[in-house]
Amino acid sequence: MITARQKVLAQLKKTRSASAREIARALKMSAPNVRHHLSVLRLDGLVEFVSVNNREGRGRPEKVFSLSQAALGDNLTGLVNVIFDEAGSKLNTEALAQRLLDSSMFANLPVSKRLGLFIEKLNEMHYQARWEAGAEGPRVIFGRCPYAGVLTGHPELCKMDEALVKNLLGHPVIRVKKADNPVRDLCPFVFIVG
Repeated sequence: MITARQKVLAQLKKTRSASAREIARALKMSAPNVRHHLSVLRLDGLVEFVSVNNREGRGRPEKVFSLSQAALGDNLTGLVNVIFDEAGSKLNTEALAQRLLDSSMFANLPVSKRLGLFIEKLNEMHYQARWEAGAEGPRVIFGRCPYAGVLTGHPELCKMDEALVKNLLGHPVIRVKKADNPVRDLCPFVFIVG
């Protein structure tokens, strides 16, 4: 059975953008009900606010919504798989790490500042990373892998992550824990910075 939210998403996919009133009319639902569903879908990251429709100067302006990039999807996984397959053994994970994040911005910073800035940059790239102090040295923990969609076919991306940590913090790293977690987008590594 199709839920009301799925119907709202399908209508937005069909029309590309619409107000709650327009969706309600098309789906024979009440506008407040549709606004509620749009609010939940927006919190879930599937719908985004795009503009305001002034309805010919009468009444309150209406918010116009469309599907978000997350809901629309992309073909990045397919493209990355083809590129990695084409590169084959010529793929240099150290060079990838260097191009992904320039280590020169970290060069003259003390380790604690470097760690803070590094975590900030990782989180801009959707790693959901954090660091914590440990007896052996700081631990850099990746909360998720932004490359999970291609990781199964290209585990060399984990070596790129290791090189990223090593290059940016300027210290050797030890991969200490491989998580046995069935959740696909969790990164399996914790790094100890030596």
